[in-house]
Amino acid sequence: MKSPQSFLRGSLVSLLLLLLTGVHIDGYKPVIIVHRGTEVKVISLYNNMASLKPMWRQVQAFRKSMESIMQESPDGVHLLCYSQGGLICRALLSTTPHHNVHTFISLSSPQAGQYGDTEYLKCIFPETVKKTVFHICYNRFGQKVSICNYWRDPHQRSRYLQYNTFLPMINGDRPNKDMKAWRENFLRIKKLVLIGGPDDGVITPWQSSHFGFFDSNENILEMRNQEFYKNDTFGLKMLDARGDVSQCVHSGVKHVKWHSNFTVFQSCMEKWLT
Repeated sequence: MKSPQSFLRGSLVSLLLLLLTGVHIDGYKPVIIVHRGTEVKVISLYNNMASLKPMWRQVQAFRKSMESIMQESPDGVHLLCYSQGGLICRALLSTTPHHNVHTFISLSSPQAGQYGDTEYLKCIFPETVKKTVFHICYNRFGQKVSICNYWRDPHQRSRYLQYNTFLPMINGDRPNKDMKAWRENFLRIKKLVLIGGPDDGVITPWQSSHFGFFDSNENILEMRNQEFYKNDTFGLKMLDARGDVSQCVHSGVKHVKWHSNFTVFQSCMEKWLT
């Protein structure tokens, strides 16, 4: 008998094969999966160290790969994106007119930003701690590294808004001429599913996976208390008012295990993949 993890991988691989071969089953939409180097790949771009390339460059490449899939799927697609991939996908949705994504599943992604010492961070920035990373990130050179594009230091908001070229733009924290169009594009989705949990160990704070984040005293402000929500800068409040935001919290799941945990798949994702 197959283990739950094997069943999950098999299910996703089956969806992958359907998507790549152009075979369609009535009543089911294709599923697009984005993550750096995961075992199950639908679109394999910017894996491993290449994931450190600037976020906007990655968004452009993923959009190019996804356009043909969406065009071949007139009934729409589901978008399942993990970790950093969740931010790539959200930017893609906001900046792609006429996309046909039905459900966007954000699996343990730092949607409200990242601020915390983790082993992953120390691999990228040796000998640094979270309170000094802004010196590296908040300049034009640091913005050439993907994690700096969503590094959100709650004690350095003015520098974050001035120098960060990615997250403030897709969150609408920094106005731009395309904000209205981006909001309309994002609101084309029918469902937003946010998945994360307190034992993740990488996404910091873990509530960022549900659009929560630190205030200047490092207390957590939940999604509905964030300025981008209250001002509805990119459509999150409207989605929530429509009843189309689903939040799923699971304890005991480490960051690298979300995509292979059968319970998470069964309770948080499966019902939306139809």
